[in-house]
Amino acid sequence: MFAVRGSENPDKNTHRRKPNSKMVWTRRTVLLLLLALTVLSPLALYTSRLSAALNPIQTRDFPGEITNQGRGVKADKLNALPLETVSSLKEPVGLVFSEELGGLAKESTGSEGQELPSRKAGEHKSRVLSEVTAAADGTEVIEQVTRQEAQDGGLASAVSDEQEKTTGSQQQSSSEETVPKQTSAKVVMDNSQAARTDGKAKSSVLPDTRIRNIKDQLIKAKVYLGLGSIRANSQYLKDLRQRIREVQKVLGDASKDTDLPKNANEKVKALEQMLIKGKQMQDDCSIVVKKLRAMLHSAEEQLHAHKKQTVFLTQLAAKTLPKGLHCLPLRLANEYFSLDPGQQQFPNQHKLSNPKLYHYALFSDNILATAVVVNSTVLNAKYPSDHVFHIITDRLNYAPMRMWFLSNPPGKATIEVQHIGEFTWLNDSYSPVLKQLGSQSMIDYYFGTNHANPDSNLKYRNPKYLSILNHLRFYLPEIYPKLDKIVFLDDDIVVKKDLTGLWSINMKGKVNGAVETCGEGFHRFDRYLNFSNPVIAKNFDPHACGWAFGMNVFDLAEWKKQNITQIYHSWQKLNQDRSLWKLGTLPPGLITFWNKTFPLSRSWHVLGLGYNPHVNSRDIERAASIHYNGNMKPWLEIGLPKFRSYWSKYLNYDQHFLRECNINP
Repeated sequence: MFAVRGSENPDKNTHRRKPNSKMVWTRRTVLLLLLALTVLSPLALYTSRLSAALNPIQTRDFPGEITNQGRGVKADKLNALPLETVSSLKEPVGLVFSEELGGLAKESTGSEGQELPSRKAGEHKSRVLSEVTAAADGTEVIEQVTRQEAQDGGLASAVSDEQEKTTGSQQQSSSEETVPKQTSAKVVMDNSQAARTDGKAKSSVLPDTRIRNIKDQLIKAKVYLGLGSIRANSQYLKDLRQRIREVQKVLGDASKDTDLPKNANEKVKALEQMLIKGKQMQDDCSIVVKKLRAMLHSAEEQLHAHKKQTVFLTQLAAKTLPKGLHCLPLRLANEYFSLDPGQQQFPNQHKLSNPKLYHYALFSDNILATAVVVNSTVLNAKYPSDHVFHIITDRLNYAPMRMWFLSNPPGKATIEVQHIGEFTWLNDSYSPVLKQLGSQSMIDYYFGTNHANPDSNLKYRNPKYLSILNHLRFYLPEIYPKLDKIVFLDDDIVVKKDLTGLWSINMKGKVNGAVETCGEGFHRFDRYLNFSNPVIAKNFDPHACGWAFGMNVFDLAEWKKQNITQIYHSWQKLNQDRSLWKLGTLPPGLITFWNKTFPLSRSWHVLGLGYNPHVNSRDIERAASIHYNGNMKPWLEIGLPKFRSYWSKYLNYDQHFLRECNINP
C-alpha cells in the first residue's frame, strides 16, 4: 500500500521533504545567537559586577545602590540630600585605619557588636582593593565603601540619619545597626588637633589688640594735626580734632578689648575715614617722618622724666612711716608705762651671756618688723628655749619694743631689749662714722634744699643712713664681749627653717659668713666702690664677688683677734668726703671684711623680695631665710603682693594693739 503511494506521486513527496535553504539559514542564525547569548551574558554580568567593585566611588548612583541593597530606604529621598559630586570625591589613599591615637585604632563595630580587625595605618591601596574583590558578596564591598566615606566627610552619617527617619520595620532597624555612627579614630584625632590649633590661635591673640590699633590710629591722627598742609584746611582740622576726642573718650581707661563700649567700632571707623582724607591731602612722606621723629624725641624725654619721678616717689614712700606703724608705738608706750617696775622685766636673763646658746642680734626701730623676725625664727626652731634674741633700738622706741615682747612673748626663747644710750663708750670720739653723721656737711647733704651736684642715685640719700642703728653691726664684739659667735639678722628678714646649723659651720678662720651675690643679676665690688679713686683701685679687685648683709654669721673671737673694728675705723676716716663710696653699710662692709668672708650656701639666704618680682618660688621654698631688701617692704603699701604672705603669716592680726591701730594683712 505504501509502495503504491510512493510510486504514484514520487515527485510530490520528494519536494515536500526537501528543506528550504533560506529557512535552514534562519534557524542556524537563531541557534548561534542563542548560544552566544548563553555564553556571553554571564561574562558581561560578572564584568559589570567586578567593575563596580573595583571602582565604587566613581559610580554616580552608588548612594542609591547602597540604600537599595536590603536597606529599605528610597533612593529618591536619599538623593534629595546634598551629596558630593564625582569631581569632588577623592580617591582613597589606603589609610583606612589609624594608630595615631596611641595604639591600634579599632574599626566601627559590626551588626553583632563585634570589633572588626584593625590594620596598620599606611597600608598600600592595592591590599585594600584585593580584599574587596575577594568578598563573597556585595555586602562587604558596601561596608568598606561606607566606612571610607565616613572618614572622607561623613556620608555614612547622612545615610544613617536618613535611615532613622524612615524606619518602618524590624528589618530596617536591624540593618541600621550595621551603619557606622561614629567617625574613625583619624577623624577624631584631626578634629581634636584642629580644636587645639584653633585654641592656640585664639590664645595667641592679645586681649588688647584692638586697643593697640586704636592707639596707633590716634598717633597717626596727631601727626596729621601738626602738618602744615592739613592745618591750612580749617574745616578738616576741626573735624579731625573732634574725631580724636571721640575716640579718646571711647578708649578711656580700657586695658582689654572687652572693656571697649559697643560704639567703639563706629567712632574708630569715622576716624579712619578722616585719616584717609588727610592722606590724600598730604602726600609728602618726608614731612611725616620728621614729625614722627619729633614726637618720638618728645616721648623719650617724657619717659625719662616719669622714670625719675617714679624713683623719687618710691624713695619717698619707702621713707614714709605708715599711719598704723606710727600709732602702734604710741599705744604700746602708753601701756608700758602703766606697768609696775616688776612687770617690765623679761624672764631668763641669765641666758644672755651663755656662749653655748644660739644668739641673734637685731638692730631696728620697727616694732612690727622685729616681731616677724623673732616669731619666724622661734616657730621654725627645733629647740626654741636655746635661742636668745638681742634687740637694740633707739630711745623713742625702747618702751614700745619692750611692751610688745612683754605682751607677746616668743614662746620659750629669751628676749633682751636695749637702746643706744646704754652704750656710753659709743661716741664721736671713738667712732668716726658717728662723728660724720653729726657733721654739718652730712646734714646739708640730706636736708639741704639746694644741691649744686645732686646725687643721681637717690637710694644713697635715704635718712636711715643717718641712724647709728645701721652701723652698730661693726661693733658686735664691743656690745657682746662674752659671746664667741652670733648671727646678725636685718629687720626685713623672714626665717623659714631652723638656723642652728649656722653655728656648726667651719668658717676656716674667716670672720664673716655670708651668701655671695655676684651671680645672676647681682653685683660685684665695682658696683659699690669708686675704682676711679687710686686707693680703691690699688687695694681691691673690681670683679671680686660681693656678699649680702642681712643674715650673717660672725665669729667674734676671730673678729677680736684680727682687730676688725680698727680696720673699719681706718677706712671710715679715709672716706670722710665720701670719695671712696657713697653712704651705707655694705660698701664699708665689703672693704672691712675683704678676704675675711666665708661664702655660705645660697639656700641659707635668698634676696630680692623687696624689689624683684621674679624671684624664683622654688628658691624661696628651699631657703632658710628670705630677705625683703629694697624699697618695697612687706609692711608698706608698695610691697610686692605676691611675697607679702611669707611675712604676714608670722603676725597675729587679732592682737588688740594691731586692731586698735587698724593694721591689717
